[in-house]
Amino acid sequence: MMTNLFSVFDPTSSVLMLPLNWLSTFLGVMFLPMLYWAMPSRWSLLWTLITSTLHKEFKTLLGSSHFGTTLMFVSLFSLIVFNNFLGLLPYVFTSTSHLAMTLALALPLWVAFMMFGWINHTQHMFAHLVPQGTPGALMPFMVLIETISNVIRPGTLAVRLAANMIAGHLLLTLLGSTGPSLSATLISMLIIGQILLLILEAAVAVIQSYVFAVLSTLYASEVT
Repeated sequence: MMTNLFSVFDPTSSVLMLPLNWLSTFLGVMFLPMLYWAMPSRWSLLWTLITSTLHKEFKTLLGSSHFGTTLMFVSLFSLIVFNNFLGLLPYVFTSTSHLAMTLALALPLWVAFMMFGWINHTQHMFAHLVPQGTPGALMPFMVLIETISNVIRPGTLAVRLAANMIAGHLLLTLLGSTGPSLSATLISMLIIGQILLLILEAAVAVIQSYVFAVLSTLYASEVT
């Protein structure tokens, strides 16, 4: 029985003081060997099509000179989408609903982009602080605004992903907890609503993974 509404996000299952719930982050790796079967299945062909499409889109954003970099962002998308989808299953811990997980993905990427940009393209990074055509009187304010918007990027990436995952799971949990007190007719309506909400959550899981990967790609393209 839940102690409170947010206990579904509590990684308390542990053995020898190790929070084993976080191991669910790597459950998606178990699906990867299926891609190397001698006879490809429809699922593997679909996944290959998805990753190929993402590779082409990321290559367009980054440019043809950064061909190998797309592998990192496709892998990032794969990790997030696996965790989002597995979190929709009963009794599976959703690591992407925690800022500890989302910040661990967003912050190192942003720091690496900033270090690369300021070390190798210093003038280009300074030019980004003042948009072209800005009046001289507004330049100090634009530098401040652009600096703040740049600094909060990893936070917005992390909070957006975690908040969307938390919102859907909380709504599913809240609606499901009302089941024992409802009549048979209302329970039927509740089940239909839960199924529709689960379909919506599946769409959100894909969309948020895509948004996280695309925004990371765009941030990388700005420093190159």
